[in-house]
Amino acid sequence: MNKKTLGIIGGVGPLATMFIGEMIVRRTAAKTDQEHVNMLITNNTTIPDRTAFILGKSEENPVPVIVSDAKKLEAIGAEILAIPCNTAHSFYEEIAQETTLPVINMIEETAKYAKKKDAKRVGILGTTGTISTGIYQDACAGLGMEPIVPNEETQALVMSLIYDDIKAGKPASLEKWQMIRRAMDEANCDEIILGCTELSIVRQELQLTDCIDSLLVLAETAIEKCGYQVK
Repeated sequence: MNKKTLGIIGGVGPLATMFIGEMIVRRTAAKTDQEHVNMLITNNTTIPDRTAFILGKSEENPVPVIVSDAKKLEAIGAEILAIPCNTAHSFYEEIAQETTLPVINMIEETAKYAKKKDAKRVGILGTTGTISTGIYQDACAGLGMEPIVPNEETQALVMSLIYDDIKAGKPASLEKWQMIRRAMDEANCDEIILGCTELSIVRQELQLTDCIDSLLVLAETAIEKCGYQVK
């Protein structure tokens, strides 16, 4: 398979963008610099908040900015695109239609991964924007799994972990995570999807081992689709 250059539409959020770059390097089966995935990365922090737009709290549409970045990456040599933001995938079709390049669907790939693990009841953790669009619920249900979303109280904790901790540059709260995890266990989830890239940072900081990390799924999918091997 011919090797392809990966374009990462980043800045959503900034730390998650840096994290997926590191993930791809660490997960690629390479022994020299030249055997690693060739990547072009934007870290455009001016992309409007996706959740705020979806919930009607902002009139700033993130799609035109994301599409503009996609076209910039295409112009400088990207051959396949990845967006390390689950909420941005609410606009997947709009974005994909505006570029001639293939765009990896993070949501579908993560749901497929859960199915491979023989999941039955899948807990979905993400921004309120992602949860409200139902993109993960539809993807999981389409593969015969039952999606379970947090109740209002637990969802508030998830949003606090994402916005008040990670996006604010603070350490992830173990106490918040334990309360979230307890609630999902009580809902009898046999797998939990971390459907927000900030939650991937939480996984790293708290050394969580029993969740499906959508950012890691995206990283490994990107490695393979670009013609490289995952370790």
